[in-house]
Amino acid sequence: MDIKGKVAILTGGARIGQAVARELAQRGCALAVTYRVSKEAAASTVEEARAQGVAAEAFRVDLREENDVVALVEKTIERFGRIDILLNMASKYTSVPFSRFGARTWSEAVDLDARSSFLLAIKVAPHMKQAGAGRIINFTDWLPVSARPRYSGYTLYYVAKSAVKGVTEALALELAPEILVNAIAPGPIIPPDELSEDDNAKVIAATPLRRWGGAEEIAKAVLFLIETDFITGECIRVDGGRHLY
Repeated sequence: MDIKGKVAILTGGARIGQAVARELAQRGCALAVTYRVSKEAAASTVEEARAQGVAAEAFRVDLREENDVVALVEKTIERFGRIDILLNMASKYTSVPFSRFGARTWSEAVDLDARSSFLLAIKVAPHMKQAGAGRIINFTDWLPVSARPRYSGYTLYYVAKSAVKGVTEALALELAPEILVNAIAPGPIIPPDELSEDDNAKVIAATPLRRWGGAEEIAKAVLFLIETDFITGECIRVDGGRHLY
């Protein structure tokens, strides 16, 4: 797919999302950027995209609510006239101790990652089908793609991202041949602000390429999965080889 002249919905427009949005805008892709609390980051992403000469809008959306998802798709079609690309990047990486496990914490994790990715995909799919082509790119994680629940405290995150992998593979079959559905599974991309020097050294030592990747590496993977015409149902790890250890 040629990116120029296309329209993308991008959920989670902060940090890595900003780098992805920048690369898309530079190639002439219009953007519908969503946010729930990061309004300033979304506004900055939109402003930067417009400076590249493409149309862009920010929409406040609670991706856990089906009505909000439906409204987002309708507003995007009303504003841009089409939807060609869906990037399900919104997520929350938090530790939940076993003592807090329950229906509520399950829903908080799974709904934001897996349910929202599924809902958005099935709502944009008819528009992509009608246009004859589309790209849906979800975001999972290197751990579930490698079948390694390595860290205690992140059970719910692991389960949610495992579900994203399943949604990706199943919808790739369901939506073919017009729509290609793939996923990106990041590893060590951007170090958290609170990361200690000792923990940072451990991450680097456990990564064969001996460094953090940087947001640009995710943007490269996104561009690849948009431009390819013969890859679907894949979950590509962008982790510097972390899964090999």
